[in-house]
Amino acid sequence: MNSSPVALPPLAEKLAAPRLDNALVWLMALTCGLVVANIYYNQPLLAAIGRTFHIPDSRASLVATATQVGYTLGMLLVVPLGDMLERKRLMLLMLVGAAGCLGLAAGAPSFGVLAVASVLVGICSAVPQLLLPMAAHLAPEESRGRIVGRIMSGLLIGILLSRTASGYVGAHFGWRVVFEGAAALMMLLIGLLAWRLPTDRPNFTGTYGSLMRSLLTLVREQPALRRSALVGAAVFAAFSVFWTSLVFYLESPTYHYGSDVAGFFGLVGAFGALAAPLAGKTADARGPRYAITAGIVLALGAYLVLGLGGGYLAGLVVGVLLLDVGVQSAHISNQTLVFSLVPEARSRLNTIYMTGYFTGGSLGSVAGGLAWTHFGWTGVCLVGAAFVALGLLVHRYYGRSGNQR
Repeated sequence: MNSSPVALPPLAEKLAAPRLDNALVWLMALTCGLVVANIYYNQPLLAAIGRTFHIPDSRASLVATATQVGYTLGMLLVVPLGDMLERKRLMLLMLVGAAGCLGLAAGAPSFGVLAVASVLVGICSAVPQLLLPMAAHLAPEESRGRIVGRIMSGLLIGILLSRTASGYVGAHFGWRVVFEGAAALMMLLIGLLAWRLPTDRPNFTGTYGSLMRSLLTLVREQPALRRSALVGAAVFAAFSVFWTSLVFYLESPTYHYGSDVAGFFGLVGAFGALAAPLAGKTADARGPRYAITAGIVLALGAYLVLGLGGGYLAGLVVGVLLLDVGVQSAHISNQTLVFSLVPEARSRLNTIYMTGYFTGGSLGSVAGGLAWTHFGWTGVCLVGAAFVALGLLVHRYYGRSGNQR
């Protein structure tokens, strides 16, 4: 690739890197959880947002889509700068922006303003995708999967518990209070990271234009990266189909529950996030391909349970657990593989993979809303299962000729 940095010898690179101790790993996990929660607070609130602005469920679900689109744009346009600019300063600036945009969402006078604020929140909340390459850079190679898995457990618990917190707060205090509280959390996090996060020198010496062009070079030269991005997109689409539709299903005549119960399912799913470090260890020990396959099979089984037993609360709980464990196992194993491809380009590798991942999530949010509106819960489960099946086909057959990783 053009403008590639001069690589340090392995020993010199290890000596130059800051020490990655347990406290720092847990701070990174906490940061990932709190920041990524900004993307998901709105999902249990969609019905309440629709009532506030007098719009149908299908239109209200576009708030979730707008936030994920923004997150995808942040990963595509901002995260590559982690290979070029000092990561700590870049992350602090993004968190300041996230706090301001969450405040704008809290006070939104119209649905249009809320939608624009949601896109901006998504862009500024791409911080975890800068932290993960930093952790992969600092971690010893033999334990990279375990450390990435531990940090991902924080991110995944943040995704899931954000729904629990926002569902409860939204039901009792209103959806605007959720965004106000999220803005306050970002300000507290800025102080913590400014105090504890190490500086991390950039690896790339070219211009922003050459940095962005190098993304295309990586896509062209790394078939394993293309495959991981496509598999991640399909699996996360299946994940988003379920979570975007769940609040509407729970408020339907089948259950007659509110947003607080929808949030409770985030708490159920958080138990599945405990599988994240185990998935990382499995990827270290048996290879990412095995762990990805196992995760996809679990996600497919989840939709079978949800389709056949989703009309019963126990069926929903079991389905949520299987879906979260499966999606997380596939995702962490994919990232472990991706971070091993070109060490000096980890932010850009993560950009490509996660752009695919959240593009799939955005498509899943749209597909979930449409499936619910036109075909109900059966349609939701069929669409979700179709995305998982697509991921399995890509994982098994795309670009598998010749020497394989």
